[in-house]
Amino acid sequence: MANSVQPRGFGLFGVALVMATGMALAPATANLPWAASAQQRGGVQQPAPKAQSADTQDQVIADFNGRVKQYIALHNKVEATLPHVPKEATPKQIDERERALAALIQKARASARRGDIFTPGMSAFVKRVLARIFGGADGKQLRASIMDENTKPIALKVNQRYPDEIPVATMPPEVLQTLPSLPEELEYRFLSEQLILLDRHGHIIVDFIVDALPGK
Repeated sequence: MANSVQPRGFGLFGVALVMATGMALAPATANLPWAASAQQRGGVQQPAPKAQSADTQDQVIADFNGRVKQYIALHNKVEATLPHVPKEATPKQIDERERALAALIQKARASARRGDIFTPGMSAFVKRVLARIFGGADGKQLRASIMDENTKPIALKVNQRYPDEIPVATMPPEVLQTLPSLPEELEYRFLSEQLILLDRHGHIIVDFIVDALPGK
């Protein structure tokens, strides 16, 4: 007599019924949705797909570019109210115009806050990019070149003037080639371990990302 396998969950009555009728009874769980799905895939239950973020990388960058464009419109509007700097301007004249422009921008965006341009999505994207760049073979050397004269920790605020006593750190080409390009009025810079968006004409901090520089 061939060996018989007792189906789980049948009990003695179920076994007797099978033997009497010759019919195989399916387990009760076969009617459950996940069980049917598992059977359709060869009896192996597949994990549910991970939920994807609504903001794709392209959307995040497009949003960032739009916010930069809005800032530049404001920048150009207030800068147009200032007299042009003479072609042979002295350092004093250049400094005075920088400060005059900074004051106008600060007034025009007095309610600006960190994250207005470097949104959470953009900050996360930038940190992933920098982690990949500085996690490479040349990462320590790149970090050292940035921190050479830029080691002083400083608490930043949006709209503040870039500290006159701190040299502007050199930006590695690897970083500039990977991050979204900027219009002439703006540039990326590291200030200590924070990545800032610097207004070149007004010499003020437009926005910044805290702890952006990896490899501490």
